[in-house]
Amino acid sequence: MFKSLYLILILTLLPVSLSKTEAIEALIRRLDSKRSSPSVQEAAAKDVLKRLLPTHLSSFDFKILSKDSCGGDSCFVIQNHNQSIQNGPEILISGTTAVEIASGLHWYLKYWCGAHVSWDKTGGIQIASIPKPGSLPHLKDEGVKIQRPVPWNYYQNVVTSSYSYVWWDWERWEKEIDWMALQGVNLPLAFTGQESIWQKVFGDFNISSDNLNGFFGGPAFLAWARMGNMHGWGGPLSQNWLDQQLLLQKRIISRMLELGMTPVLPSFSGNVPAALKKIFPSANITRLGDWNTVDGNLRWCCTFLLDPSDPLFVRIGEAFIRQQIKEYGDVTDIYNCDTFNENSPPTSDPTYISSLGASVYRAMSRGDKDAVWLMQGWLFYSDSAFWNPPQIKALLHSVPFGKMIVLDLFADVKPIWETSSQFYGTPYVWCLLHNFGGNIEMYGILDAISSGPVDARVSKNSTMVGVGMCMEGIEQNPVIYELMSEMAFRGEKVLVLEWLKTYSSRRYGKALHQVEAAWEILYHTVYNCTDGVADHNLDFIVKFPDWDPSPKSENSILKHPHMLHGNRRFLFQEKSSNLPQAHLWYSAQDVINALQLFLDAGKDLAGSLTYRYDLVDLTRQALSKLANQVYIDAVTSFQQKDINTLYLHSETFLQLIKDIDVLLASDDNFLLGTWLESAKKLALNPIETKQYEWNARTQVTMWFDNTNTTQSKLHDYANKFWSGLLEGYYLQRASAYFALLSESLKHNENFKLEEWRKEWISISNKWQAGNELYSVQAKGDALAISQALYKKYFT
Repeated sequence: MFKSLYLILILTLLPVSLSKTEAIEALIRRLDSKRSSPSVQEAAAKDVLKRLLPTHLSSFDFKILSKDSCGGDSCFVIQNHNQSIQNGPEILISGTTAVEIASGLHWYLKYWCGAHVSWDKTGGIQIASIPKPGSLPHLKDEGVKIQRPVPWNYYQNVVTSSYSYVWWDWERWEKEIDWMALQGVNLPLAFTGQESIWQKVFGDFNISSDNLNGFFGGPAFLAWARMGNMHGWGGPLSQNWLDQQLLLQKRIISRMLELGMTPVLPSFSGNVPAALKKIFPSANITRLGDWNTVDGNLRWCCTFLLDPSDPLFVRIGEAFIRQQIKEYGDVTDIYNCDTFNENSPPTSDPTYISSLGASVYRAMSRGDKDAVWLMQGWLFYSDSAFWNPPQIKALLHSVPFGKMIVLDLFADVKPIWETSSQFYGTPYVWCLLHNFGGNIEMYGILDAISSGPVDARVSKNSTMVGVGMCMEGIEQNPVIYELMSEMAFRGEKVLVLEWLKTYSSRRYGKALHQVEAAWEILYHTVYNCTDGVADHNLDFIVKFPDWDPSPKSENSILKHPHMLHGNRRFLFQEKSSNLPQAHLWYSAQDVINALQLFLDAGKDLAGSLTYRYDLVDLTRQALSKLANQVYIDAVTSFQQKDINTLYLHSETFLQLIKDIDVLLASDDNFLLGTWLESAKKLALNPIETKQYEWNARTQVTMWFDNTNTTQSKLHDYANKFWSGLLEGYYLQRASAYFALLSESLKHNENFKLEEWRKEWISISNKWQAGNELYSVQAKGDALAISQALYKKYFT
C-alpha cells in the first residue's frame, strides 16, 4: 500500500518519464549500497544525541528503517516508546538513515519540547525548555511520519571552505557535521584536503612539489586556486598543511558515512600547473584571462587550463578520481566539477560545447564507472549573455541522463529552472545562495524559501531532485537556514508569520508579545528583500566608498557594480549616481522600531545567548544603516563647502565605528580575535604562524593584490562586522579619508583621490602584515550597551 502511494506521489509531483525516474532511482540505490551498516548508523545517531543532550541519552531509542517501511522514500518516524523498562526510553525515533533519525530528533525537540539548535556563533542551542528525563511529551496515537518530498538536501558552496571552514580543526568539524545531520543534510560537499591528492597525482605526471608551490593558493584562498581563478596567492602550502588537511578530510568523510550521508567529492576541472606545459609541450594548454588582479600580474593571474578535448585531460581526471578512491574508499559516485564557472568556452558552438562536456564526464567515469557530475548552475546566471538555450542544452545533454545534477544555485532570487524548461530535463537541486563573502548583514527572502521549492517541485515536467543551501559563508542569519532546512521535509508551503511565532519562542525559550511583534516587522523588512539584488554588504563602515566627492570631478559620478566584471566576472546590477549607494530595501525606521521591541523584552531574556546574539546583530544593523546616511551627510557638507557641518558628521561617523565595535565586543560571536587565533593555532612554526595570520587578515580586508596607488579589485568583498576589525582597521581608513577631506576644504582644493588611495593602501598593507593581538573573549553587558546606543542615536 505504502509503495503504491509513494509511486502515485512521485508521478504527481515529478511528472518525468519513467526512464528518467528509473535513472535517478538507480543512482539512489547505488548510493544507498555505500552507506554504513544500520548498527553503525544507529550508534552514530546516538552519539549526536550524546553531544547535543547528554542528560537525555537514555530517553530516546533509535532504529534504522527500510525504505519500504517509509513507502519507498526516505523518512523519519517519531513514536512513543513501549516503556517496559523503568527509566528506559520514552521516545522511539526511526529513520531510513542516521541523518533521518537525527532530523527526527531535531523535529521532536523543536515541535514537542520547544527547543532550538543553531550554530554556536549565532547563539547556539536553547534546550532549557526540554523537560527532564522521564517527563518528555508524548505523541498522539501512532506518532508522526515525515517523508522527504525530494531525495537530497545539499549543503555548501565551493567557496565556503575558504570563507568559513579554512581554520577549523576536528572539534569544530564534528559540531558542523552534527548540525548537518540535525538539519537533514544528506548530500554535503567534502572539499577539504584535496591538495594532498593533487600533490600525489601531479607527482605521477612529473610535477615536483616546487612546481606546485606557485600553483596552490594559500589556506584562505584555496577555493579560488581550485577553480583556476588565480594561483599562488597566499601560498605556498607547507607539507604540514597538506598532511593534516588530508587526515582531517578522512575523519570528515568517515563521520559523514557513519551518519548515512553521501559526500560530494571534487574532480578535475582542467586547471594545471605551468610546469605541465613544458612536460607535455604538445598538449592543448592555454592561459585563462585575468581574474581581478590589478595589472594582470602573471604571478597570480591567468592560470593554465588543459582543454577537456585533449587526451591528457582524461588521463589526469581519471588519475585524480582513482587516487581519491584509494585514499577514502568507494564512498560516493557524485563529483563536483565547474570547468565553465566564470570561464566561458572559447566558442559558443553547441557541438563544441557538447564535446567539452562529454570529455569532462569521460574523465570522471574512467575513474568511477558510475560517476555522476554535480555542477553549479551559477554560470547560466552570471554569464547569461553566453549561455543561451542552445549552449545550455548542449552542455546539459553532453552526458547520459542521470549522470548530471545541476545546482540551481541562486534559486531564492533568480531561479533558472523557470526559464530553462527545467534544465532541459536534467535533474536539479533548488538552492538558496543568500550570502556572499561571509558578510554579516540581516537579509533574506523568507517567502521565497517557504514557497519556492514547493512551486518548483510541483511544476509541470519538474526534474527537481533536491533542495540545498549554498551560501558562501555560514554562521549568520540563523532564521534563514532554519526554515530552508525544514523545506527538505515539507511537502507544502509554510505560512511564514505563524512559523516565526514558534521560531521565536523556541529560539529564546519563551513566547513574548514584544518579540513576536519585532519578528513580524523583520519579516516584512530585512527578510523581505524582493528587489532581485544579490546582497553584498555595502555598508560604508565595512565597504568604504572609494571616490572623489569634489563637485564636477570625473570621479564623482559613481558606478556601483555589486560585483566586478570582465572577461571572467559577472555583473549583478549597475547604477550611476552622484553619491555612493548602499543596499537598502526597507524602511530603516521600521527596523529601529523592531529594535525597540527587542529591548523591551530584555528584562525577560537577558540570560539567553540566542537573544543576546540577535539583539547585538539587530542593533548593529540599525546603526550601520544610520552610518550610511551620516556619511552621505558628511560628503554633502564637503560639496557645499560647509566645514563645520563636515566636521560634525565625520566625527559622528567615526564615533559610530567605535560604538559599534564596543557593541560587537559584548558577544563572543563578533570577534576578530577568534578568526586570527584559529588561524595561528594550525601553525607548527613561526613561518606558518606569520603566513596563516596574513592569510586570515588579508581575506577579510584587501583580499587580493594591489599596487601603491590601486587597491585590490576585491577589497572588502569578505568584509565583516567584527570587534577589533572595526576599531583596528575600518576606523583608521575612515579617519584618514575624513582628515584629507577636511584638509582639502580648508585649502579650497578638490579632494586628492590618489593621495587618499596611497594612504589607505599603505594602512591596509601594514595591518595585513601585523601581529597585534585582538580579544577572544567578550566584554561588557550587551543589553546595557544596546540600550545606551539606542538612547544615544535613536531617541
